[in-house]
Amino acid sequence: MENKNHLTVVKSNKVIEASYLLSLSEQRVLLACIAQIDSMSELTEQYQFEVSASEIVDLVGLDNFSNAYRDLKKAAEKLYDRSVTIDDPDPENPKIAQRKTRWISSIDYIPGEGKLVLSFASGIIPYISKLSKEFTKYKLKHVARFESIYSIRLYELLVQWSSTGEREIEVEWLKNQFQVSNKYSRLGDLKRRVIEPAIAEINEHSNLWVKYGQRKSGRTVTHFQFQFGVKDQPKQRKKLTDEEINSLAKPGETKAAVVARLTGTLMSDFAKPGESWGDAKERKKSLKGGFNSEVQFLGSVARTYYDGKDWS
Repeated sequence: MENKNHLTVVKSNKVIEASYLLSLSEQRVLLACIAQIDSMSELTEQYQFEVSASEIVDLVGLDNFSNAYRDLKKAAEKLYDRSVTIDDPDPENPKIAQRKTRWISSIDYIPGEGKLVLSFASGIIPYISKLSKEFTKYKLKHVARFESIYSIRLYELLVQWSSTGEREIEVEWLKNQFQVSNKYSRLGDLKRRVIEPAIAEINEHSNLWVKYGQRKSGRTVTHFQFQFGVKDQPKQRKKLTDEEINSLAKPGETKAAVVARLTGTLMSDFAKPGESWGDAKERKKSLKGGFNSEVQFLGSVARTYYDGKDWS
C-alpha cells in the first residue's frame, strides 16, 4: 500500500448516502481497499486487494498489534455477509427504486501473514470505480483515527457538501441510512450516542471543524443542521539566518523582535481563540512584568523560527 498520507477514498454519492451498517474494522478494511482504486479506471470483480494487519496499524496509529490481528480476523468472518442498499441506483432506469448488493464477492484470510485478500462484488463496483461525476473524495488519513462507527459516515455526508459548508439532514433519513432506527428511538439517545461522539471525533482527528443545531416542525425535531469547514492549515515555519535578521532589523530591534515581526506570528500566536488582533495586542500590553515579559515572549516565539544557534 502506498504512503498513507497520499491514499484517497473516492465513492459515488449514491454510496455516500446509502443505507448500511459496518463495524469499525470492516469500514477500515473497505476504505483501505477503496483507496487503492484508480477511480477513473475500470475495475473488474477478478481484481484482488490485499490488506494486512501491519498496514492497518500504520494507518490508524495503533500500539497493539494483537488487536489489529484480532480485528482483521473478525472482519474476514463477517464482511462477506454485509450488504448495502442504494436508493435510485440507476439514473438510466428510474423504475428501480433500490438496489441491495454485497460489498465483496470473496475474501480470504491468511493467518500466518495477518492479511486479507478480497474482491469487490459486481454490484458495488460501478460506485467505486470509473467515476466521472457525482462522487465524493477525501484523504483516508482524515478518518483513520476515528473510533465511532458513525464518525466516518457523518464525515462523508459533510464532505459531500464541502462546497457549501453546511448541510441539513432529516433525522429519520439519517437513522435509516445509519441503520439505527430500532436502536435509538429517542432523539436524546441518538444525539448522545451517534451525533455528538461523531462530531467530537471529526473535530479532533480530521481536517474539518463541525458544529450542529436542529430544526423543529412544531414541537418535534425533524432535521439536524450542520455547519463545517476546513481547519486552518499549519503555517510553514521559515528558519532565518543571522544575515537575514541583521539586514532586516530596525534600529534598536532585538533579534527576537525581528523574527516575530517577519514571520507575522507575534499576535496570531498570542491571541486566544476568537480574540481579535487588536484585543490580543491590548491584553499583551497589560500583562504583569512589563518589559521583561515582552522580551520573554518575543524570545519564545523567535526560538521557534530561528536556526537553532545560541543567541543569548
